[in-house]
Amino acid sequence: MPKGPHHEFARRLNLAWDLAGFQRGRRRVGHVSAEYSVSRETARKWSGGLAIPKDERLRAIAVQTRVKYEWLTTGRGPMMIEDQGIGEQATKYDSPEEVRLVGLVRKLTRRKQRALIELLEEQA
Repeated sequence: MPKGPHHEFARRLNLAWDLAGFQRGRRRVGHVSAEYSVSRETARKWSGGLAIPKDERLRAIAVQTRVKYEWLTTGRGPMMIEDQGIGEQATKYDSPEEVRLVGLVRKLTRRKQRALIELLEEQA
C-alpha cells in the first residue's frame, strides 16, 4: 500500500495499472519505467505516492489504461471509460507509443533531433 503524501492518488494509479495488465510487485517499477520512458526512481515515486506525473503524462496514462482522467487525478466520478460510454480523448498524442517517442526525442541533442527528423522524412 502506498505511504507517500499522495497515497490516494498512488492507490488509484496502481489500480489502473492492475486493470490494464501491468506487471505487479517488484517488476512493476521496471515495466512503468520502460513504458513511459522515465527513470526507475521516477516510476517508484509515482507508484509509492511520493510524486505525481505531469498533466500531459497523466492524460496519456488515463488514455492507455482506459480510466477517466478525472477519476485518476481526483478520485471523483466513474473510474472506467465504459461507465458512461464516453472515452477520454488523447490531447496531444494519440497513443502511448507517441508519448514514448516524444520522450525519447526530447532526450536527444538538437543535432541528433534534426538527424532523426531527416531520417524519418526519408522513410515517410
